Order: sequence, then C-alpha cells, then structure tokens
Amino acid sequence: MISGDTILFALTLVTVINVARYLTALRSLIYIMREAHPLLYQQVDGGGFFTTHGNVSKQVRLYHYLKTKEYHHHHDHLFTGKCDRVRELFVLSAVLLVVTLAVAVIV
Repeated sequence: MISGDTILFALTLVTVINVARYLTALRSLIYIMREAHPLLYQQVDGGGFFTTHGNVSKQVRLYHYLKTKEYHHHHDHLFTGKCDRVRELFVLSAVLLVVTLAVAVIV
C-alpha cells in the first residue's frame, strides 16, 4: 500500500513543477508582450514585474486581462497563443495547489 506521505510528496513535486512551468511561461509572455502589446507591457509594469518592488495592482491588471480573455482581439497569433498557455497553466497550478493543501490537511 502506498503511504500518505508518498502521495503528498508526489503531489507536491508535481505542483512545484507546474508552478515553475507557469512562471517560465509568464516570463516568456511578458518578454513577447514588450513587442506585441507595448501599452499593456507598461500597464502591467513589464520591466519590474518579477522584482521585489513590483507594483501588485499593476500585476493584477495582467490577471484580469487573461481572466477576461481580452487578448482574443489581438492580431499577433504568437501573443494570443502564449496568453492562452499562461492562462491554462495558471488554472492548473492553482487547482493543484488547492488539492495539495487539502491532501496535506487530510494526511
């Protein structure tokens, strides 16, 4: 029988890997955004997005942009594809995080 600790360790490992994939895709999106959508790049504080002095309210702007799928009206297919990927990875990472925390409480 598989122990609860093993399941929790495996689930935590999968969650960490998916969060890393999400952050990498987000960094790539911000890099592409600089050329594809300069106004949004400035609105979300693209240059300072991953710094410690980054403006959280500007970062939330990117969250709402992706949540409402405003990028579907953009002309650059690379940019819209990257936005879709970041959105999907965010949802996956958030769900995995909630499941991991729930399993940690149960086990």
